[in-house]
Amino acid sequence: MTDNELVSAFRGGDKYACEELLNKYKHVVLRVARTFFLSGGDTEDLVQEGMCGLYSAMQNFEEGDFSSYAYACIRNRITDAVRRSESGKNYALNNSLPIEGCALEVPSPAVNPEDELIISESVTELSALMRRHLSPFEFKVMSMYVDGASMAEMCSALGKTYKSIDNAVSRSKRKLQKVIGG
Repeated sequence: MTDNELVSAFRGGDKYACEELLNKYKHVVLRVARTFFLSGGDTEDLVQEGMCGLYSAMQNFEEGDFSSYAYACIRNRITDAVRRSESGKNYALNNSLPIEGCALEVPSPAVNPEDELIISESVTELSALMRRHLSPFEFKVMSMYVDGASMAEMCSALGKTYKSIDNAVSRSKRKLQKVIGG
């Protein structure tokens, strides 16, 4: 099938077509992502943004050469992410520590048992804060996100679309930023 036929099949609800296009253009996303630097992030963050751009291209493509349209959407989405990160607006999120992962790290020898207890209680409080302010779905997504799961892993584990997961991450970050004082 051609790209245009795959896009049409995807819009008709064909999950195979969706996976085929995502897999086919992942190398393009990786190539574009590697040419940028994301302040406070890494290449995987840019790859996720690029995949969102690809998914958007699949949803919005009308006619012409899909590969050119997809490339433009991928590049624009990554460029926008880099610009947003450099604006300083997301400073708190870009320079923060993972919430759930803190308790799993091996403490340094200078940390005494009292400090370990305080850290453990802080992680528990943050987890409770997330449970209070996020929907159950957002909580699951953010828990997986801070544990380092990729967007594809989250989609597979939760049975949701890429866009649904991406939106949940964005909403959760905004909610937590407001609650924590960003």
